[in-house]
Amino acid sequence: MIEIKGLTKIYQDKKRGRIVAVDQISFAANDGEIFGLLGPNGAGKTTALRMIATILQPSAGTANIGGHDIKQEAQQVRRKIGFLSGDMGLYHRLTPRELLRFFGRLNGLNGGGLDHRINQLFDLFDMHSFADSKIDSLSTGMRQKTAISRTIVHDPPFLILDEPTSGLDVPTAHVVEGYIRNARDAGKCIILSTHVMEEAEYLCDRIAVIHQGKIRALGAMEELRSMTGKNRLREIFIALLGLDETKNNHG
Repeated sequence: MIEIKGLTKIYQDKKRGRIVAVDQISFAANDGEIFGLLGPNGAGKTTALRMIATILQPSAGTANIGGHDIKQEAQQVRRKIGFLSGDMGLYHRLTPRELLRFFGRLNGLNGGGLDHRINQLFDLFDMHSFADSKIDSLSTGMRQKTAISRTIVHDPPFLILDEPTSGLDVPTAHVVEGYIRNARDAGKCIILSTHVMEEAEYLCDRIAVIHQGKIRALGAMEELRSMTGKNRLREIFIALLGLDETKNNHG
C-alpha cells in the first residue's frame, strides 16, 4: 500500500512570500484500489504526486510505498512505481520503441522479454503505426500513449497517474481506462489525478478532494454524497470547494 503521513511542501517566493503548496495531507491507498486525488488547478495535487514519486523533496512529513520511505529509500521506491507526469517529459529525438527500450533496460528488462513487453504495449495502445517515428513528429495523443507505455513498461506494482487520458480521443481514453481497471483488479495500488469528473466517478474506489493544499474530504462516492447531499461527483466537488455552481466563478 501507499501511506501518506503529514506530507507538506512549502516554497519561498520573492514576491508572494511563504507559499504552502501542500499542507499536512495524510491518507492511505490500498493494493487493489484506485485512489483518486482531485482538485482545481493550483490545489497542490501535482506537487503531492511528485513528492510521492520522489521527484520533489517534502518540507515535512513523508510517504511509505510498499514498505519503503520516500525520503530514506528513494531508489527502492522508484523501482516499484510507475509515475506518469502531466508534462510527459519525453525525449523527442527518440522513437517510442527506442524510448521504451531505454526505460525498460533502466528497470532491469532486456532481450526477448523486453521486446515482447514493448510489443504488448504497442498492441494495447495501437502504436505500431508510429512506433519508429521520432517523438517530436507525433501528435499529442500519440505522445500521451508513449508516455503511458513508458510509465508501465516494467509492470510496476504501484502506479501514480497524473491526467492519464489528457489529449486522448474517446476510444483511446476508453482503452487507457480499461488498463487502469485491469491493473486494479490485478492487485496494483493506483493513485489517479484527473480533471474529468466522469472518469474519476467511473474509476475510483475512493476519492480525496484537495483544495488550497489541504484535503477537504475523503471517501467512497456514497460517503461523499452523504457529506454533501449531492449526487454527481461534479456537484460534490463544487460543494466541497465552497463554490456556488450558479455563479460564474473564475477563481
